[in-house]
Amino acid sequence: MLADYVPILIMLFLSTALAVIALLFPTLLGPKRPTPTKLEPYESGLRPFSLPRRRFPVHYYMVAILFVLFDIEVLFLYPWAVLLRRLRWFGILEMAVFLGILLIGYIYAWRKGGLDWL
Repeated sequence: MLADYVPILIMLFLSTALAVIALLFPTLLGPKRPTPTKLEPYESGLRPFSLPRRRFPVHYYMVAILFVLFDIEVLFLYPWAVLLRRLRWFGILEMAVFLGILLIGYIYAWRKGGLDWL
């Protein structure tokens, strides 16, 4: 039973090793010649005409968090849709509870103004 997971563990190890190598080699082997031009913030090839640190309204972060939450919900719906015939009534009931909890969260975000765009 555990032998079934060996290819997955090998793939996980190799992908992690490749990511570490891809991050370390340029850092260790690349040239390190900082100049004032390289240290400037890049703004579409133009000289920056404002301070790089501007305040963003918290609303943008709320929209981003809500997007991530409801996007993850869709990820949970795909396996359920594939296995729906095998799960029968238990699967439908389980997904109804899951969607009900998400609906409560959606209504809460809506009433608190998290979905207002203006």
